[in-house]
Amino acid sequence: MAGIPAGSFMMGDKKSKLADEKPPVEVEISAFYMSDKEITHDLFMVFRDPEIDLDENGKPRTDGVTRPSAPYEDPVFGMGKFGYPAAGMTQFSALQFCKWLSEKTGRFYRLPTEAEWEYACRAGSSTPYFFGKKKKDLSKYAWYEDNSEGSFHKVGELQPNSWGLYDMLGNVMEWTLDQYHADAYQTLENGVKDPWIQPTDLHPRSVRGGSFKSEPEELRSAARTESTLAWKKRDPQIPKSFWWNTDSPFVGFRIISPVDQPTKEEQNAFWALVLGG
Repeated sequence: MAGIPAGSFMMGDKKSKLADEKPPVEVEISAFYMSDKEITHDLFMVFRDPEIDLDENGKPRTDGVTRPSAPYEDPVFGMGKFGYPAAGMTQFSALQFCKWLSEKTGRFYRLPTEAEWEYACRAGSSTPYFFGKKKKDLSKYAWYEDNSEGSFHKVGELQPNSWGLYDMLGNVMEWTLDQYHADAYQTLENGVKDPWIQPTDLHPRSVRGGSFKSEPEELRSAARTESTLAWKKRDPQIPKSFWWNTDSPFVGFRIISPVDQPTKEEQNAFWALVLGG
């Protein structure tokens, strides 16, 4: 986990051709820790497979967390498992992973908000990419359409941003906590602290960072992507595995943990809101 300092930044891009990145808004962010790499297939499998997460007596180490049904196909489509990013899960599944990890460790973990994600990605920069403006430098930091050979790669192979975060651009897109609204920034006031567009519908949700399939424009720090139901269309187990498996091996996630931890009551309220119940 990398420490992300408290601070403020301009979220969005006034020069963008895309309306959903405007108007830029000044945002204040509280300190948090962020996983310096995307969650790997290895770690996600400990959550997904109850046979792995057993104690010496053969009992589950963590109680009370719903686990995903088995995928119909290999969710990574043969691209790689150990050391590679976990991919092909819904936002709901990523949130269940966060709840499982929180209960297992006693520390609260969740997905980043869009604002937290962009703040961490920029790492103090205000240029289109955290390393500057030149697209030709992307290959030093990101796996994308020009260098990925049509597949994601092991996490952490390329250079990180100045806050020590790897693969913030490219490799796999990353789920955030927010509902996607094209006009979201129009609803925020300058100086807003820790904004979160809370979910009201299953889709669309906000995804950030672009993937191994993305073009350079889609890898900008301000670039936004919305989820679609088409990402689930090929799973014949629906609705059995509707919450868990996507038809999109280009989607993964990373996690954050607030420096100021919420109370147990606040955590329970959070899980009830984002997971239902």
